[in-house]
Formats: sequence, C-alpha cells, structure tokens
Amino acid sequence: MRTKSIFLYVLVTFSCLSCEKFLEEEPRDIIAPETFFTSVADAKQAVTGVYAIFKNNSLYGQVGLDNFYDNGADIIEPNRVIGFVEPIGNYTINEAVADRSEQKMSVSDTWKDLYKVVLNTNIIIDQVNGNEALSPEVQTEIVAETTFLRSLAYWHITSLWGDAPYYTENLGIDEIKVLGRTDEETILNGVLSDLQFAQDNMPATIPDDQRGSASKWAAAMVMAKIYMKQKNWQAGLSKCLEIINQSPHSILPNYDDVFDPANEYNAEIIWSLDFAKDIRGQFEEGVPSIAGNGNWRPSMFNPRLRDEPANTDERTALSDALTARGEAFNGTGLQIASKDFVEKFPMNDLRRPLNVLDNYLGFDLAFPYMPKFMNLNLDSSPRFNHSDNRMVFRLADVYLMAAECENEVNGPGNAYQYIHAVRERAYATQSEWELSGLSQQEFREAIYDERKWELAGEAHRKYDLNRWGILLDVIQNLEYRFWKPNENIRPWHVLLPIPLQELQINPNLLESDPTNNGYR
Repeated sequence: MRTKSIFLYVLVTFSCLSCEKFLEEEPRDIIAPETFFTSVADAKQAVTGVYAIFKNNSLYGQVGLDNFYDNGADIIEPNRVIGFVEPIGNYTINEAVADRSEQKMSVSDTWKDLYKVVLNTNIIIDQVNGNEALSPEVQTEIVAETTFLRSLAYWHITSLWGDAPYYTENLGIDEIKVLGRTDEETILNGVLSDLQFAQDNMPATIPDDQRGSASKWAAAMVMAKIYMKQKNWQAGLSKCLEIINQSPHSILPNYDDVFDPANEYNAEIIWSLDFAKDIRGQFEEGVPSIAGNGNWRPSMFNPRLRDEPANTDERTALSDALTARGEAFNGTGLQIASKDFVEKFPMNDLRRPLNVLDNYLGFDLAFPYMPKFMNLNLDSSPRFNHSDNRMVFRLADVYLMAAECENEVNGPGNAYQYIHAVRERAYATQSEWELSGLSQQEFREAIYDERKWELAGEAHRKYDLNRWGILLDVIQNLEYRFWKPNENIRPWHVLLPIPLQELQINPNLLESDPTNNGYR
C-alpha cells in the first residue's frame, strides 16, 4: 500500500514477526481513533503491532536506521555504487530524493513509520487509560510500555530532523495534518518525562515468553543518551549508573560471544528485537515478496560470492569450501568496513577480527567485511530469511557513556574504571588496555575512538559525531572508496530534510523554518 503521508495511516495492518509467544499473537488491524479494547489481549496485541512497525525495513528491519546513523560516517561504506544508500552515504540528499523509496527504505518511509508509531501509541494510551475492562495494574503496565515506544520514536525523529511535529494526545487526522514543528528541546524534555514514567513502571526483567519486548533499562538508556546530547552530564551519569548498578545485565568476558546467534539473549544485551526464520514479515508495495521474516540485515553484511575472493580464479574453490561447511556467500555485501576504519583499527585489538574480515578459509577477500553481523549458515540463516535478532542496546555502550559523562563532570580520574571495563576484554595484556595520565581532552578523544571500535556498525556513530559537534570535521578528512562524501558534505547535513510530499500536504511544516533544515 503506497501512501503519501503519515496522516493517511488510520488503519494499519501488521504481520506477526516472531516465533516467540510475545510475537506469535496475531496483531490486529489497528488503529482507528475510536478503537476500544475489551480485554487485556486486545490491548497487548495493539502494543505488539507497534513493535512490528519498528521491525519494518525503514527502521530496524533492514538498513533503514543504519543508513542514517552509520552510512556516510567513518565506519561503514558500500562495496559498490548502490542507489538506495547513495543520497545519505554520499550526501546528495534533497527534498525530492527523500521521497524516493526502494524496498520500503527512504527518508520518507522512515518519517512515516516513526509517526505511525506516534499515531498508534497515542490511541493505545488514550483507550487504555481509565478502561474498566482492564485492571489499574494492567493499565499502568501497558501505558508505560507504550509510552516508551512513543518516546523511542520521538527520540529518533529529533535525532534525524530536529524540530518536528509533536503531539501526545489522540488527535483526529484533520488536527494532525496541520501541525507545525515543535522545537527539539521542548520535545526532548517531554520525552524525558515520559521515559521516567516508563522506567518507573516497566519490568526490570523480561520473561522468556515475552522476549523482544523492552524492559525499564531500555527506557533508562534512551534517557541517558538524551541527557548526554543536552550536555547534562551529571544526569546522564546518574542514569548510566542506575543501569550498571541495578540492572541484571553484565559485560561478557568475550567480545565474540556478544554477537553469537546461538546466544541472542545474553546478559550484555539490554534490548533486541526478536526475529525468526520462515515467518512472513510486513512487506509493502515495492518490497520483493521473499519468504522469510523481513529481517534482511545480515544479508546486507554477508559477502556476495560474485565479488569474492580477491583472486577470482579461486572463486570455485572458495564456493566449494563454503559448501563443505554448510555456508554460502549469498548476501549483498553492501555494508562493509570503510577504508579509514580498516586502516585505523588497532591490529592488536581483539575486537578487530569481528569488525574487519579480509581473509576467510585461507582466501584473501576483495573487501573487508564485518563478521559480528554476518551469518553464513544456510540452515539457520538463508538469504533474506534470517533468524538473527536485531540488537538495539547493550551494556558496553552504557559503560562508555558513563566514562564520557564522568570525564565531563570531574575529569578522567574516576572515568577510567568505566572505559577499562570495556577495554579489558579487547586486549591480551593490561599494558595494552589500561589508560592513564590523560588530560580531560585526551580522555574525550579516547572515548571518540573507543566508541568507534566497540560499537562499530551498531547504528550509533553519526548520532555521536553530531552530538560531539565534529561530524563535518571527521567526514571532510576521510578518504572513501567510491563516492566523495568528504567533498559533498555541508553543514545542513547534520539533519535530514522533511520529505517533499509531507511539505506539500502540510505547508505548516515550513512555518518555523522555511529552509527545511537548510535544504532550500
């Protein structure tokens, strides 16, 4: 179904996206503003439907958010010229291009789906609050989880567009379609209040049959990230320490184990979206009808045999070696380690083999891949039909956030403990992982690099570069394989343009900023 605006999404069909009980329930066709929930199951199916939106290609299902947070930075670039990542990765995006959709991935698709979350969560909250068919405890539980999901949507909206339409009531379509933009700070302050409510009322742990839903620690993590963007370092530190000291999560001793597809609910992962092989996902017009669950992301990182190995005369031998292991290079190979990332990643860092793969089974490869997101197993993870979950947040990120906040508040003295908790597993000896004697600025720069090595490809990088105020400087001083983002990037590229279709439907979106974030 092709639509022109978020405002036309009144009835939305969701498909079941997981084998877990949490996602086996059939999400209802939601959500008309007059919807009334007559049972707990009705309300929870509606919430499941919101999770389903986040699993769309435009968000966490393929390279939707990856495209905006990682491409065109200093970690990932494609292995060839490809249309749907070029406008972002090469900084040629404009209002009209923002509407160009491939496989339900575009600036416009991401805008629509995030506001679809807002629309549906507002209706759920309105219809759950005071609903006599639900106990007060159930009402609070559902409203808290739904408020978190709405807050997550608004966090992404402000990160990508800055000022944006903001509403938290069950408004009619005629009211929504004339909303102007609210300033980012007002939105984030409202989101922080909502997230605190969510954290206070969401569960600390998730039962096995509800895996894929978020706990209170996911809400706390988004709060910490917002505080850091606002440079409210003490509040950010306090929130990080809540997670470190009170949550059930812990850093695994081995970096490789964090990404083991056989251990997707390990202690380090705070929240991941649950996917399963052979369950049909939500595809819309323009997306190939491929059997599977819609989680194409591993295929974006898996190599493509026609590109490999470096010595093409060895391709048959490589294929035979893969087949003997029950594997295949049957991905797209589009998301690979960038030239600069490969050259600068420390050779003695034990994380490097999970982030830079240039030889496999003794065959030198033409391109460097990121094995932490690859799954070559034909049985469990065939092309475009992956069982791999989508990791969203993990504890190592929180430790690095705590280190950054502590350094900004008090200098590096007490910050070493947090960065060392991450670095200790990354090197063979203490002399390699231990940092000491750094000034506040030197520690700040160490954080810049440590977040790059530890969290590579996890859709954080451009958010970080933007909040540090160094995106332009970093990109302008890099060399890329194909495109020229270092030459094309401009100051306005720290944000995306509101898509042209949205502006045509609602001219009020230009009222507070006629330049559309500088793109006019």
